[in-house]
Amino acid sequence: MSAFCNRIAGRVHRALKIQNVRQLSVSSPYCAGEQGKLFPVVKTPMLPEGSFKGKTVFITGGGTGLGKGMTTMLARLGAQVVITSRKIDVLEKTAAEISKETGSKVIAVAADVRKPETIEKAVDQCVAEFGLPHVVINNAAGNFISPSERLSPNAWRTITDIVLNGSAYVTLDIGKRLIAAGQGAAFLAITTIYAESGSGYVSPSAAAKAGVEAMTKSLASEWGKYGIRLNCIAPGPIQTVGAFSRLDPTGQFIDNVKEVMPVGRLGEVEEIANLASYLVSDYASWVTGEVVRFDGGEFIGRAGSFNELRQVTKEQWDIMEEMIRNTKGS
Repeated sequence: MSAFCNRIAGRVHRALKIQNVRQLSVSSPYCAGEQGKLFPVVKTPMLPEGSFKGKTVFITGGGTGLGKGMTTMLARLGAQVVITSRKIDVLEKTAAEISKETGSKVIAVAADVRKPETIEKAVDQCVAEFGLPHVVINNAAGNFISPSERLSPNAWRTITDIVLNGSAYVTLDIGKRLIAAGQGAAFLAITTIYAESGSGYVSPSAAAKAGVEAMTKSLASEWGKYGIRLNCIAPGPIQTVGAFSRLDPTGQFIDNVKEVMPVGRLGEVEEIANLASYLVSDYASWVTGEVVRFDGGEFIGRAGSFNELRQVTKEQWDIMEEMIRNTKGS
């Protein structure tokens, strides 16, 4: 039984002075961790085969985690993909693996998004190999948990350089080339749900991701006339090895967060890959300047003052309803 449910049971017991409340257990599917079974994961592509045939995709942070998942999904749908990050060995392994699995060509190009000159070279290589990209996904990120008073200027700069400046450098470099060539494209940035609310212990990331969302909306307004769309996905917790090793080193966060999520489970990489593939596809040609919250209801689950009452059992509700009836008119 959770601490919250214990408090509810204790208060009900003291108020009604009955003995059987002590034995009440949390029997709801939500508290028992069964809620996630009501929302199954679909891992196959939702778009028709060949939806990205003849399209070129440029993805930062494409070698691992969410980036690898999106690369795999788009390659399955026929795209030719350029993946970038600082670690060329990881990129080359991923590129070879996805190319073999999907039959689509995936190439690895080393680039540090904090350095505009390396982005320029990576885009040059993309253009030489495939032409200008039709899809650009800003996925490269950096984050770690820390009390803000412990952050050094370098720690702050590291995160904001990767997330905000890196996204801006990539977007501006490719955007200028597209405009000059008269070619449209779809840009997508991966942000986070706390870019909207802010969050303690990840303030550099919150600030940088909020900046990316503001940039996305601004350019969507400005560049629509060039046939360029820009959107964001703001995901909640989707477990990947790299991110969670820095954000949840003890593993406790994963179990706790499930208790506040209406769907009762974490997201899966294939789920965000499906959403991303839709947003950058021609099926979403009327969608621009949007931030799509994708979090299993975590944001709203944390927001309400009384949301913890979802942990109260049916038996406890019966008792509390009786208490409320008895206080009417008093």
